[in-house]
Amino acid sequence: MTELMAPASSVGVDVRQVTGNIGAEIHGVDAAAELSDEVVAGLRSALLTHKVIFLRNQQLDYDGLVAFGRRLGNLTLGHPIYGGPEGRPLLREMDSRGEGTRANYWHVDFSYMENPPAFAILHNVVCPPVGGDTLFANTAAAYQGLPEGLRALADTLRVIHCNDSDFTDATYSGTAKSHFVNNVFASEHPAVRVHPETGERALLLGGFARRVAGYGPQAGRDLLRTLMEYATKPEYTVRWRWQVGDLLVWDNQATMHYAVRDYGDQHRRGERVTVAGTTTAGVDGRPGVSVQGDTEEFTKGAGASM
Repeated sequence: MTELMAPASSVGVDVRQVTGNIGAEIHGVDAAAELSDEVVAGLRSALLTHKVIFLRNQQLDYDGLVAFGRRLGNLTLGHPIYGGPEGRPLLREMDSRGEGTRANYWHVDFSYMENPPAFAILHNVVCPPVGGDTLFANTAAAYQGLPEGLRALADTLRVIHCNDSDFTDATYSGTAKSHFVNNVFASEHPAVRVHPETGERALLLGGFARRVAGYGPQAGRDLLRTLMEYATKPEYTVRWRWQVGDLLVWDNQATMHYAVRDYGDQHRRGERVTVAGTTTAGVDGRPGVSVQGDTEEFTKGAGASM
């Protein structure tokens, strides 16, 4: 389990831990400003340590969000299936009045891709008066908390992730579902990935995890269900109550998240960019591999015009 840490700070960055295992609120940083290398390094350190960081009262347009995101790395296209809005190819609009916006299921963003994004950056634009919180789980802390035998087994497992999955069945319907699975993407990943920056081991699970390689359907589902029960224990989670202007950055390599859909027909909209990630690697060094679908255009997003 992650050791409790006292509030910390680096140059221009005031880091205040939110829960015992995940989450920190950042004070004293204006994401729209031209940030120094020292501040960016402080933000990155807080992100890698606490897995998700929260910045209140941030005023960002598309160009500002992209500029901030690029301080953390090259950006992908907004979405491998939907792309991005016209003239804003690196953006994904998370609009409750649009198509494909429900995410009320534990998941890792784009885990059906061979190289899921490293980080995701979401800016809140429209906030319902009640509801619409997001839950995050620290899958590195969850891995450390597994019983020894289960942890050793998890180290050996390979899991097929696909956009035609439980996540899709639970959050899409009708034409929206047909559109989402019109292009099928699938990749095989280690159930335990080694973080490319920290070296930590973290569970790679979520709603896009479809089956366990080498196991029958029922046995595979039982394994995934058991691991998910550990990964989403309240001790490893944080729940964030959004306000307009909030900017959240999470480490997609060591977390899962769940957007709570309890706000009825109220409007909720956020704008997200994602930082390109590396191919996953397991404890044994074996990389993740694409099983179906071409991911090249998505990860070339950094070259798209603004």
